[in-house]
Amino acid sequence: MTEAAVQPRGNAVAQSSEAGMGDMGRDTGRSDGRNRRAAETRRKIIAAAKAMIVETSTAPTVVAVAKRADVSVRSVFQHFGDVESLFVTVVDSVRDDLVVPPPTPSNRPMASRIVSVVENLAQVFDKIVPLRVAAGQFVNHPALTERAKVSKDQLREATLEAFAPEFGALSEQAKEELLDAIGAALSLEAWIVLRRRDGLSFERATAVWRLTLEALLAHGFTAAATE
Repeated sequence: MTEAAVQPRGNAVAQSSEAGMGDMGRDTGRSDGRNRRAAETRRKIIAAAKAMIVETSTAPTVVAVAKRADVSVRSVFQHFGDVESLFVTVVDSVRDDLVVPPPTPSNRPMASRIVSVVENLAQVFDKIVPLRVAAGQFVNHPALTERAKVSKDQLREATLEAFAPEFGALSEQAKEELLDAIGAALSLEAWIVLRRRDGLSFERATAVWRLTLEALLAHGFTAAATE
């Protein structure tokens, strides 16, 4: 006879339950281990892709990322499905890593606000230039288009907040036109032209932007005052 057969029924059930829980514990442990390994593989893939983009300003191939991350090509596709999804994930990871400077207080002198707005924007843009250049073939991807719009709206709000007293005196049309002009002149694409095409240093490029913003604001506010 088995041990369970000679034990009181309650003890036999308890023993069976404990055995089952032991199996469940082992299954949970194996599952946790797989999840940890999967998370680590995903982290390595993203880190490899980010490093390669910073180094080359080009979108790396899946094969190159797999080699850099020391994982199989199959693992990359298992985690991201296609190279576009991997790139979007890298974009989000870079955005999450960015340290966004605090908003520029609107009660400071205008000259100080211009310096602060330009410096803050330039610091952020300089970190994402390689990513934007690498976007190339993916630039019209819906997810990247959506993120670009969010960034544009954030720049617009930051400008409006920094110069709130002055913008408050403008008509709605004048306000929108001035914000559009600033958004075009101080865009990521414009920063790439200064830094990559023209080869300007960070200091020289920010000086150009300070003059640009100063001129746009002076024109916008002066024109409104004479209407």
